[in-house]
Amino acid sequence: MKWLEIAVYTTDAGLDSVCAALDSVGITGLSIEESRSAAAAFLRESVLYWDFADMSRIGTDRPCVKGYLADCPENYSVAEAAKAAVERLKTLDLGVDLGSLTVTIRSLDEEDWANNWKKYYKPLEIGSRLLVLPSWEPKPETDRVVLKLDPGMAFGTGAHHTTRMCLELLEKTVRPGDTMLDMGCGSGILSIASLLLGAKKAVAVDIDPIAETIARENAAMNGLGEQDYEIRIGNLISDEALQTDIRGQYPVVAANIVADVILALCPFAREVVAPGGTFIVSGIIDDREAEVEAGLKQAGFAVKEVLSSDCWFAIFCENPQ
Repeated sequence: MKWLEIAVYTTDAGLDSVCAALDSVGITGLSIEESRSAAAAFLRESVLYWDFADMSRIGTDRPCVKGYLADCPENYSVAEAAKAAVERLKTLDLGVDLGSLTVTIRSLDEEDWANNWKKYYKPLEIGSRLLVLPSWEPKPETDRVVLKLDPGMAFGTGAHHTTRMCLELLEKTVRPGDTMLDMGCGSGILSIASLLLGAKKAVAVDIDPIAETIARENAAMNGLGEQDYEIRIGNLISDEALQTDIRGQYPVVAANIVADVILALCPFAREVVAPGGTFIVSGIIDDREAEVEAGLKQAGFAVKEVLSSDCWFAIFCENPQ
């Protein structure tokens, strides 16, 4: 199947007006591409959730709105109506700079956008014991502990530096019979790995409801049920009821998030890491490592090891007995 792509080039200020014009002729499900400066402003306003962004990959030099129609004769008139709607915009005084309002229409071959990424995600050996195996790949002959995974829309494939370092530290830390708390579980990869490495129970928490579905599916894929694996959704920084529900003494706690969230969670982590237990944190970009390490020490943790890979850091701590 082929698709018609209708692209209208405008300014950041004109994006809403262009969306309305395309919607008025029945083109919905629009793709909006902001300028790099607008994307950077969004990231600055959302600093709690972003430590690092490659701005060369975010935003565009030419803000635009794109809509898609099946490439068939009955939709050619819709594409022409879209061009006419944009032309009408040029005659209106909306009080904002709409830019050139250039319209391009091209035919595209259909691609399986939802699954194309899978061809780049291959079995991954981590540390000396783990093998992260995409769910669609056949299981190889191996002596390693196999963790089957389909990350879906949640973070955590094992390929990113931060996740890999956490897994390497968990491999050296988890002991048979441990309980484990995964703060910011994403796909569930860290807590599921802990169970496969010998932990008897894991509690996984994330702020994103999507993570609950994906982590639960991944746990089932690895033969883990609700008796082994508890998943909770909420904000551990502010949700006191959630904190109370999961409060306990965990020999192993991990948080692969971002620096600001780790710092905010330090006091709670100090309460729930068992005496002599381990707190593993990652998701830390290089210029935040010293700050996070200082915050961990201030909370009462003893920093035992710091790993780095590319520009990312993971910190291995203990709760002194």
